[in-house]
Amino acid sequence: MSHIVSYHVHGAIAEAVVDNPPVNATSASVRQGLAEAIRKAEADPEVRALVIRCAGKTFIAGADIKEFGKPMAEPQLPALLAMMDRATKPIVAALHGTVLGGGFEVALAAHYRVALPETRFGFPEVKLGIVPGAGGTQRTPRLAGLETTIKLTTEGGQIDVAKALASGLIDAIAEDGDLGLAALAYAEKLVVEGQGPRSAGTLPMPADDPALFEEARKALSRKMRGQSAPLKILDAIRLGYEMDFDAALLQEFALCRESIAGPQSKALRHMFAAEREVARIPGLPADTPTRLIERVGVIGLGAMGRGIVMAIVSAGLPVIAVGLDQEHVDAAMKAIGKMWSSSVAKGSMTQEAMDKRLALITTSDDMHDLAATQLVVEAVTEDMAVKKAVFATLGQVTQPDTILASNTSFLNIDMLAEASGRPEDVCGMHFFNPAHVMRLLENVRAAKTDRDVVATIMALGKRIGKLPVLSGVCDGFIVNRMLSKRSREAFFLVEEGASPAAVDRVLLSYGFPMGPFALGDLAGLDVQAAARKARAATATERELRADFVEQMVAEGRLGQKSGSGWYSYDENRKSGPNPQTDAMIAAHAERHGLKLREIGEEEILQRLLYAMVNEGAKLLSEGIAARADEIDVAMVNGLGWPSHSGGPMFWADQIGLDKVLAAIERFRAEQGDAYWTPAPLLVQYAGEGRGFTA
Repeated sequence: MSHIVSYHVHGAIAEAVVDNPPVNATSASVRQGLAEAIRKAEADPEVRALVIRCAGKTFIAGADIKEFGKPMAEPQLPALLAMMDRATKPIVAALHGTVLGGGFEVALAAHYRVALPETRFGFPEVKLGIVPGAGGTQRTPRLAGLETTIKLTTEGGQIDVAKALASGLIDAIAEDGDLGLAALAYAEKLVVEGQGPRSAGTLPMPADDPALFEEARKALSRKMRGQSAPLKILDAIRLGYEMDFDAALLQEFALCRESIAGPQSKALRHMFAAEREVARIPGLPADTPTRLIERVGVIGLGAMGRGIVMAIVSAGLPVIAVGLDQEHVDAAMKAIGKMWSSSVAKGSMTQEAMDKRLALITTSDDMHDLAATQLVVEAVTEDMAVKKAVFATLGQVTQPDTILASNTSFLNIDMLAEASGRPEDVCGMHFFNPAHVMRLLENVRAAKTDRDVVATIMALGKRIGKLPVLSGVCDGFIVNRMLSKRSREAFFLVEEGASPAAVDRVLLSYGFPMGPFALGDLAGLDVQAAARKARAATATERELRADFVEQMVAEGRLGQKSGSGWYSYDENRKSGPNPQTDAMIAAHAERHGLKLREIGEEEILQRLLYAMVNEGAKLLSEGIAARADEIDVAMVNGLGWPSHSGGPMFWADQIGLDKVLAAIERFRAEQGDAYWTPAPLLVQYAGEGRGFTA
């Protein structure tokens, strides 16, 4: 037997044990070892049943992603599971940990399943743009019914052992904790009772429910807009109604291979790898020591500060929350309590959990109370003078090794670092609104930030459930600097004749959750106007001329919160056309002598997105982002760039940088050097025939 799969015989029961750390993935050696174990058990007249279990922390938790896109060694997984289907002796799967993807399919191909109480089950393939390819869409409905199958396979979530038992996906729970003994005992019981193999493929499909499929298709088209895998999975499930089991398995596998080779799966696999790669900081050894963080301070308790407090205490870390005065403190705690109470009312949080979180918050209106912290996150108003004064005080009232982090979205952190008097302790920790919900944490390394500070904030990001990405110091860091270029082009497109609704519609079709104008209305046009004012000194004459936001704010049109912005909103904040916006754009064009023209969807998309790609190339050449991975991960998780396109830099690679460069040169000729000078790195890579993510 392979050293990856060992084979043992215990009386009448054989046992195949997979030991392929860290997650016992279904690599070629695992498939070959299991096939050999089945052959040996079948050939041995003394063996009456076979148990398959795994060493380590989990049963098989998916396929070996390194094999994707390469010729697969035999036996491929469907062939192995067909061997299990045809076995003449019962096969029992002993399950623990996370039984996922191909591992779940192995379990379902076994004739019986025993699991530990903490075991979880799921088909996460859809998150990589992949259709289950080894019977997941065929065995699951025969065991658990349509509703459970559709939810498991198309959404990528997990279910616990109780749900699996109730659904018929497992047969027994090993309550005593010794899974090996429980599985052997279960197999011996089958032998004594004369129970033979029980293949899921011999069971009938559940009663067809076309309405359920149609409902699922509509829901998935909304929830996972633009993604092809969820809908293909529905098609795969339907195969069980259109052909026999074996034929359905063959067609399912064909759909799986087709999805793996498709552009969306390649993009999603890039994101999967990139999210892990950004945790490894070039030049920062993995064993770099981190500072001990036992209590965190947050100063500034507006919307962002409140969200940061919630994010940190939700991870079990005590927080000292400092507001401008007691009135601001009381308002913040009232808002936090209201948000958590809503979660309790919805059943997503228990009252006990809420009480524990509230108990971790200590409030104050005196910065001297932050002396008891090891990290302070500043979230006061986006005004450099105000922030510099705060950092000057923090540098004096906190302990010498306390990390001082700013949540600024675009101000110069090097200036704040110098104001503190302790620049080596200063960094950026830019949360995204709402901070307790959004996954991205844009950590910023300033010019003099100590290495151990960088290691600490990256580790802390994971600790509080965020996805930390490291940026250097520049105006807007990664996300907002790139977003500003999209906003610029959006305003210019409106000046030239594209309607805000048309611009938004193009990005919605591409896969963004909303377009720039709907986003502006949601965030608040007064907030956007303040950001434009802060950047006015460096703005061009044309950028200043496109003052639509300032015009609307002057009229009291602030977006959703005032019922009018780019769009109009009813009492439920449902958007509709806004005649005031149309009139404003027409008057603006007349006032400045602008000639409006028809602008096609392709030009809109390219100008909005190529402007961001070009800026991303500048971030790379300037060293603000160490790799294209940082940019792609930040834009997907911070701005909602559709993950199934892989992020801006990967997406540009798939188009071809020569084609992207040609379009930018065309826009340069039309719009001018100030906005469309190609990034030198883009020119270089296009000339070399390489990509940003290659």
